[in-house]
Amino acid sequence: MTEEYESMTVAQLKELLKEQGLPVSGKKADLIERLMESSSAEEEVVEAVEEEVVEEDDFFEEDEDWDDDEDEGHVAKQKPVLDEATQEALALRAAQKKKTPSFRRTEWFRYKRLSRSGWRAPHGMDSKQRRNYRYRGSLVRVGHGKVAGARGLHPSGFREVMVHNLNDLESIDPETQAARIGRTVGGRKREHIHARADELGIRVLNRRSGV
Repeated sequence: MTEEYESMTVAQLKELLKEQGLPVSGKKADLIERLMESSSAEEEVVEAVEEEVVEEDDFFEEDEDWDDDEDEGHVAKQKPVLDEATQEALALRAAQKKKTPSFRRTEWFRYKRLSRSGWRAPHGMDSKQRRNYRYRGSLVRVGHGKVAGARGLHPSGFREVMVHNLNDLESIDPETQAARIGRTVGGRKREHIHARADELGIRVLNRRSGV
């Protein structure tokens, strides 16, 4: 983890500190030390939570009156059927994504409305970001593109198919494709789509909780 932080720029380290609500003052070594302390504290919390979960599991195993029918409503998410080349492409894309810089709009730190907006190419003869000054952030370029073999695939490995009604589900291959319900679909129709997708064994990527 230390080597990963050392390979990052001071601006990137400060962004990580801002996301965690930590101070951003000091030299690069101070920023790295602050991030390491924060990560070690998070690991201790995770270990404590895992110990509590193990204790709860032991309690349920000892309880003879525990109802075994409680987990009948859980449905495991479907996994796609992928060849080795696609699996390697997905793994490589995930590894590359960790090294991809965060593309921020020009002067996003000065105006709150710009920090919430997406990427915009910088313009202007004197624009420091357009002239590629390092302290102004990275530019979107062809070199930041991901692996072509995994292009267009969901992180789970499925290829997304937009669905607006029950008829759209009939043409989906459950082994390689998954459904994404359009945002204009109402709640009642959405329930019918969920039920039909479960019958056909199709995974719905944007399934709402409680529906």
